[in-house]
Amino acid sequence: MAEPSQLTQHIESFVDSSRSSTQQAASLDAIVSFVKNDVVTISSLVREMEMYLTTTDSIIRARGILLLGEALKCLSSKPLDAATIHSMTSFFKERLADWRALRGALVGCLALVKRKSGGMVISSDAKGVAESFLQNLQVQSLGQHDRKLCFELMECLLEHYPHAVASLGDDLIYGICEAIDGEKDPQCLMLAFHIMEVLVRVFPDPCGPIESFASDLFGILSSYFPIHFTHPKAEEDVEVKRDDLSRALMLALSSSPLFEPSVIPLLLEKLSSSLSSAKVDSLKYLSYCTSKYGAERIAKHAGAIWSSLKDAIFTSGQSFVLSFTPESLGGLGCQENEIAAEALALLEKVVIQNNDLFSSMIVGDEEINMVLNSITGCQSYNEIPLQSTQKLYSVGRILYVSVKASVASCSRIFQYFFSCLMESMGLPVVNGSGTCSFNDDCMISKRPDHGSLYLCVELLGACRDLAISSGDLASQCVSANETWCCLLQRFSTSLSKIFSSTLATTTDKPAHDADVYLGVKGLQILATFPGGYLLVSKSTCESILMTFVSIITVDFNKTLLWKLSVKALVQIGLFIHGSNESEKSMSYMDIVVQKIVSMISSDNHDIPFQLQLEAISDIGTSGLQYMLKIVTGLQEVICANLAEVYVQGNVKSAKVIIHLLECYSNELLPWIQKYEVFEEVLLQFVVCIWNQIENCMAFPDGIFEKELLDATMKVMKLVVASCSVESQNIIIDKAYAVLSSSTFLSMKDSLSSLQAQLEELEDTQETDKFSSRDEWIHSLFTSVIIALRPQTRIPNIRTVLHFLMIVFLKGYVTAAQALGSLVNKLDLKTSGTEHSGGCTFEEAMDIIFGKNLSSSDHVPAGRSGITGYWSETGLTNLCLGAADSGLLKIRSIDGLAWIGKGLLMRGHEKVKDITIVYLECLQSNGRMGALPLEENNCNWDMRLSAMKCAADAFQVLMSDSEPCLNRKFHAIIRPLYKQRFFSTIMPILQSLIIQSDSLLSRSMLYRAFANVVIGTPLIVILNDAKKLIPMVLDSLKLLSKDVLDKDIMYSLLLVLSGILTDKNGQEGVIENAHIIINYLIGCVTYPHTMLVRETTIQCLVAMSELPHTRIYPMRIQVLQAVSKALDDPKRAVRQEAVRCRQAWSVI
Repeated sequence: MAEPSQLTQHIESFVDSSRSSTQQAASLDAIVSFVKNDVVTISSLVREMEMYLTTTDSIIRARGILLLGEALKCLSSKPLDAATIHSMTSFFKERLADWRALRGALVGCLALVKRKSGGMVISSDAKGVAESFLQNLQVQSLGQHDRKLCFELMECLLEHYPHAVASLGDDLIYGICEAIDGEKDPQCLMLAFHIMEVLVRVFPDPCGPIESFASDLFGILSSYFPIHFTHPKAEEDVEVKRDDLSRALMLALSSSPLFEPSVIPLLLEKLSSSLSSAKVDSLKYLSYCTSKYGAERIAKHAGAIWSSLKDAIFTSGQSFVLSFTPESLGGLGCQENEIAAEALALLEKVVIQNNDLFSSMIVGDEEINMVLNSITGCQSYNEIPLQSTQKLYSVGRILYVSVKASVASCSRIFQYFFSCLMESMGLPVVNGSGTCSFNDDCMISKRPDHGSLYLCVELLGACRDLAISSGDLASQCVSANETWCCLLQRFSTSLSKIFSSTLATTTDKPAHDADVYLGVKGLQILATFPGGYLLVSKSTCESILMTFVSIITVDFNKTLLWKLSVKALVQIGLFIHGSNESEKSMSYMDIVVQKIVSMISSDNHDIPFQLQLEAISDIGTSGLQYMLKIVTGLQEVICANLAEVYVQGNVKSAKVIIHLLECYSNELLPWIQKYEVFEEVLLQFVVCIWNQIENCMAFPDGIFEKELLDATMKVMKLVVASCSVESQNIIIDKAYAVLSSSTFLSMKDSLSSLQAQLEELEDTQETDKFSSRDEWIHSLFTSVIIALRPQTRIPNIRTVLHFLMIVFLKGYVTAAQALGSLVNKLDLKTSGTEHSGGCTFEEAMDIIFGKNLSSSDHVPAGRSGITGYWSETGLTNLCLGAADSGLLKIRSIDGLAWIGKGLLMRGHEKVKDITIVYLECLQSNGRMGALPLEENNCNWDMRLSAMKCAADAFQVLMSDSEPCLNRKFHAIIRPLYKQRFFSTIMPILQSLIIQSDSLLSRSMLYRAFANVVIGTPLIVILNDAKKLIPMVLDSLKLLSKDVLDKDIMYSLLLVLSGILTDKNGQEGVIENAHIIINYLIGCVTYPHTMLVRETTIQCLVAMSELPHTRIYPMRIQVLQAVSKALDDPKRAVRQEAVRCRQAWSVI
């Protein structure tokens, strides 16, 4: 048992209204904890609180009852015996008459009624609570929170105790009506509408109590339609949104068919409202009520509904803007506003529900028939007046929706309108014995007018969409006994001829765009009917495919027609692939895919090559089997043309390959990478490229060599990266075998040869480039290394490491990127003895940095002198000056950056050694203003370049890389590696900058600092903004002196902008406000790039938000500087200057 004093103290704390809400909540939690842990029982708690529950002091009594109610609310899962539940219910039921303590009584009643287990309120007690509610509460006289509790209580009673409260009959319904009438609070209305909905379920008998109150209930609910927030921002300030409230009202109005005589006329009347939201709501409510009230009741309003729907669709006809773009071929082709969309959705529902009734109204509608009769008067789209065009498209959407609604409506409406359209397009229909026929051999007498063409396409599209809407429905729809099937079978060939003739007679002028679009879409629809060749014959379908292919190969000068045809073929291919119709698939493969592939492989280049690639890449996406054929064909063409380039130096072939490779990497690969089925094809492609290189021993130099090599390297990386580990093992073995055949890497004693080349490179500063063949081999080999997965085995890794080092020291940065990728993915746990030439990670590091090579068993004894020399002049020493060649030193610095990046991304500590190397490179004993006499200008420039390379190496370390070391190429990336490096390097850089007495070193250290800051996530920078802002400004001042540094200056300025606009950096900004503004004023007229000037002024705008006392002294200087920017030649700068002047003028 809890100490009485403790329990009493907590009770007194809660009851005391002078205590803070925090103290009261803590006291409540403590009391609840006592009860939950059985330290105190509910009965003992009530006895302890007796004086607070019965006192004549209304304030204390209200607090006491509220405490007991809140405690019960928190104890909903605590098992309570029946006697306790009954006594608690009786107490709170009686307290509903105590209006001063009403809130606590409501909370208590609600807590008890909501209990679902461990002791529940019995039905008789629930009825007593409802009776007390109806007798004692005047809900609308209460405050919002108490009204909400009242509604929650009534909602709970209706849902949990329907039979108990139903016995109250008329009194319950009348009390609910009285409680809800006049409510305006959104949260309370949500509950009130739901209560109305549940109330109908409590009295399901249509002849019961609800019948006599139906008009009253409707009167209350109808006063809220349509839902409208009177204050513009009211919806933003409440938890309940308008759409939620509107849906709750809709559910209430549709809850009983007894509301139908009043609701339907109300909703139809509101369709004439000037508010678009009211129209949309009316249509949504009508649609929902239609399904709830049933077909029989809706039939009584059919005429009024059809008339209102037609008016709504015609009135919003301006929204039906036909789109003639290729993208619209896969959709409606029309852009609809919300009113039109909802009206058409409702039309579909009522047609499905009352097919005969509404189909008859549509077929017999005078206005629709008038539009149909008038369309023949205008031949082309441009000849039709705007108002008539809108009506035409409105009729088209009506026919589409009604035909698509059901099989019955399809046959009825399609038969009537389709026959009329065939007559208007010059196709005679012969009716006899209830059948219709057409002679396909007759000539088409005239060019169809735009209106007939459009309506015909809409009707065909509706039939097609109905047939493919579901598998079961398709088998029901596609039947020779259906009227529309009969008509389509007999007219499909003629229709295809009409659509094709429309395309043949049009030009590439905008006036014919509409007819071109309709002709293409009509052919596409005919080719995508389900059911094989039942409705549209095989010859017609194949003729349609050949028509589109002919357009692609011949009419490429008609831009819109060409693009529409490609898109149509894609849509047809997607349909055939998705429907698994094998016969159609074979036709598509032979007529379309095979032709497109042969077009690429042939020497006939009449059609622009870019259009060929666009067609082949688009059509390939229509299905896996089609893409497989296209990719295979494209790879064959690439390999064949590569042979032409390698053997004969064919410039034309080089141009072709470049375009093909770009298409392959940019268009096809992103699509095929999603499917494993292409694994073998990709492997064969890579091996084929290596075979081509292996078989050609001499490459001719060509003007496109660099461009071709870059494109091939890109494809090689992307394809290899897409392969599995097993395929990559095959690829790397093949690539290494070809590499071993190169002139600089013999199979015999290859490691010794490479070490000798390193020595020679150091002694002679050899900078000779490789032969064309060797350059191709090492470039593609490095591409393979970059793209490998960490699990892939690399053969003779020691040889590969030496080879890559030689290549990047000769000036090929891709070799350095490959080294970085290799050390990033190399297994840290490997023993190095798994295969010949293997090595551990530590041994790889020793090879790269020139340590302990002489101890390796793989190095022949005769080359120990070479090994020892490289040990003394490894990459580290080359960077620090062991190389007499400045060019070699710069290359070493560049290469080491990529190696360091690979180590940094995987979180290896070795990156610290590389960082130290760069920091040493950045420090100089000389000064910028005094050149050493013993150095000539060339050597001095080389030294400056080396220091700048060391500073820019930090950009490589911190920036995201596109060509390598990213997730696409399976790099190992440790989370937060940039943050960790920043926290490590920044204190060192700050210290070195402070200690440096050389202008040259300091400027380079600031450059390194800038690169680190630019590459670090902004959230990390903000944590140290106070310390970093002065250094950022100093870096910007130094960078602004050289025009070549404008890009890095702009990037650093963006970091400063991020600090200025983020709340977390405000403390540092306020403290350094004056120096920031002074610097920004100087950059307003920065001449070298508009981006710097624009960003500078944006920063000044951000500074205007700082406290008045910190920025007011600078106001005049800022306005003077900004006034100069008002005459800036760039508009963007002038616009920012206006904003800045306005912001600072009001200070």
